[in-house]
Amino acid sequence: MTDAWLDAIKWDADGLVPAIAQEEGTGVILMMAWMNREALRLTHETGHAVYWSRSRGRLWHKGEESGHQQSVRALRIDCDGDVVLLQVEQKGGIACHTGRHNCFFRELDANGDWAEISPVLQDPDTIYRNP
Repeated sequence: MTDAWLDAIKWDADGLVPAIAQEEGTGVILMMAWMNREALRLTHETGHAVYWSRSRGRLWHKGEESGHQQSVRALRIDCDGDVVLLQVEQKGGIACHTGRHNCFFRELDANGDWAEISPVLQDPDTIYRNP
């Protein structure tokens, strides 16, 4: 297989595309991250989610520190080709760096406040290496 399939993606000016990780089976949206061509190619080749970390300025293999890898079951693009959807099996049940199952744990309540609606499953200090 050639890399021509990557040409169907509408990369932004920085060569990135938003990528949404969705839990296989439940349909729960776990997180949103960014991918460049290499990250998407590596994700396809390895079957494990690889993203582009804008803060680190490098490829980020999901779970490289936490062990909470995402095994990719399917890759899809939206109708415009400008968003990638990864259907994944989330290892360890934690996708968010806050120690929660997913990154969408705040919901706007009737008072206009962001309420936390999902529990911390594991203290982040016990998940990640601290410098």
